[in-house]
Amino acid sequence: MKQIISKIGKSVIPSKNIEKIKKQIADKAFILVENQIRNYPEIVGLEFGGSYAKDTWLSKEADVDIFIKFKKSVPDEKFTEISKKVGFESMKKYNPYVRYSEHPYVEARIKKTKINVVPCYDVNLGEWKSSADRSPFHTKYMQNALTPKMRNEVRILKTFLKLTKIYGAEIAKQGFSGYVSEVLILNFGSFENVIKSIAKIQQNQIIGKTEKVFETSIIIIDPIDSNRNLAAAISEENIGKFILACRSFQNKSTLQFFKPKKLKSSKNNWENVLVVKFNFKMRSPDIIWGQVKRATTSLTTQLELGGFNVLRSKSYVDEQNEAYLFFLLESTKIPKNYPKSGPEFFRESDCNSFISKNISKTELMWIGDDKRIISLEKRKYNDVVKFMTELLKNNLQTGISKGLQSDFKKGFRVSVGNKNLSKSIKEAISDLISTDGAIFHSN
Repeated sequence: MKQIISKIGKSVIPSKNIEKIKKQIADKAFILVENQIRNYPEIVGLEFGGSYAKDTWLSKEADVDIFIKFKKSVPDEKFTEISKKVGFESMKKYNPYVRYSEHPYVEARIKKTKINVVPCYDVNLGEWKSSADRSPFHTKYMQNALTPKMRNEVRILKTFLKLTKIYGAEIAKQGFSGYVSEVLILNFGSFENVIKSIAKIQQNQIIGKTEKVFETSIIIIDPIDSNRNLAAAISEENIGKFILACRSFQNKSTLQFFKPKKLKSSKNNWENVLVVKFNFKMRSPDIIWGQVKRATTSLTTQLELGGFNVLRSKSYVDEQNEAYLFFLLESTKIPKNYPKSGPEFFRESDCNSFISKNISKTELMWIGDDKRIISLEKRKYNDVVKFMTELLKNNLQTGISKGLQSDFKKGFRVSVGNKNLSKSIKEAISDLISTDGAIFHSN
């Protein structure tokens, strides 16, 4: 393991030339923002944040975060208005656009480097007015706490998480953030120790110190806020993937873990994949992703109620205006009839009610061995495409939230399998119907 880690460690350190280029871009962006904030007495400071400021950035995908600090007396509306003005004016030559977290912030690209102009309040530790207020404290804490060796260990861990496809705090991913990576290295000391510790981690185990009780599978405590559980934003699936990936790497440490993986999907499962596609009006990626994920969950419930067993589901949003909902089903066609269980025959009133409601439409009615009356009912739809099409046409509000209903009303497509799908969509679905050999393996 040590030899593999040593090789990877050397490869993830940014070269002096890349460091120089990145610094030039960061300094340029900083000056542009600095020139703008002079017009606003509400702003009291400006500083770098994120992985760039903490020197834990990866050379190929390093963002530069610039935090503009507002007086805590500034009201929310003005806070948002001014921060957007500063962001757009400072980045006007670089096609700026708005992104959304708790508050909107402005993003742009300078020579392929993403620049984030993020507002926060200038507050004391623990007196947060917004979630972004913690970030400057995170930066200062890690600048002081991480040793040069640890910073490189963070880079190795980030690379491992990226190639396991569980890196990223955005709602689309619900994975491990850069800050969580730093916290893990800080707690365990090295990438090797993270692997060994996570491989044997127990349910509800706490990483860090806190007196508060949390309900997540594992608990990762924010070192500057003992009441905050960083793992709360990570999906159960991604926590599970991390644990299994650590066990796998510990059992068989190879360079393959640090190379992009090509998943082999099962051809047999393609025929059981339901695809719902629609176009949406442009909005923040964070907003559309949240809406699409909620729609996927809601439609999963409706499919189950309709008798279709959903094994897995997934969402996909492209960078334009197309969204896809994927459902891996046990079967796309189900029996035309199903048994409907009623009350036990001793419950006179309930029995009478059940019989009255169902006797005219039942295919067959009998008493089961469990003393219950059973009615054999005919399904309206036993084909999933017809079921979903009917639902989205005539009962849209049942499975789709208000935020997406107008998009669906303009049109949608329901299909099964991989016909008429682009390469990128097929790749997105392949994650749904594939087994990751790096995670699932025999000892």
